[in-house]
Amino acid sequence: MLLAVDTSTPQIGLALYDGARVLAEHLWVSPARHTVELAPMVEKMLKQTSLSVADLTGLGVAIGPGSFTSLRVGLSFAKGLAMGRNLPLIGIPTLDVVAAPVAFDLRPLACLLPAGRGRLALAWYHAHETGWQASGSLRVTTAEDLSTSIEQESLIAGDLSASERSTLQNNPLIRLVSPASSTRRPGVLAELAWKRLQTGQADDLHSLAPLYLHIGEPI
Repeated sequence: MLLAVDTSTPQIGLALYDGARVLAEHLWVSPARHTVELAPMVEKMLKQTSLSVADLTGLGVAIGPGSFTSLRVGLSFAKGLAMGRNLPLIGIPTLDVVAAPVAFDLRPLACLLPAGRGRLALAWYHAHETGWQASGSLRVTTAEDLSTSIEQESLIAGDLSASERSTLQNNPLIRLVSPASSTRRPGVLAELAWKRLQTGQADDLHSLAPLYLHIGEPI
């Protein structure tokens, strides 16, 4: 049984996954309350499914980009649980979770997350036989700059405000993935982490670190 944890942004996500089913999935927006709400919600979810921490065999955690504080809360929680229970931990880039459920297309896919003060974290993906594959560096942009920079037909998915969606729609080459299909689901995070877990690709607990964006520079 794998527990997935995503605290990359104000949206918090938790899921329980056994390799065949998503047994539980909780998703909610909670600005600045990650520390208070995370552990109680994990406990509640385990109780709802008649499971306990002892049933867990692995952990998946979103490692960013995202909010500095929010990412640290989720990763610290996952690392503490992994160390305490001697569980393997898998770190998954947060924008991979955005890309994974988007239907394959020959057009490039831009995945976005809020980066504060009207800025967006951006990663580009291209279709590969094994799934969407990231290409290039993570960057910080704005909806305006991204809209004017796109010169070929492209897909865009991510956590976007109504005004950001409106700005991006000004470019006829852009097709926006729907809000529901762009939602960062913890069940998808769990599935990505499970696949890596089955091939023994657990991360080192001491070296696993969040992906932080340096404003104005690629990372």
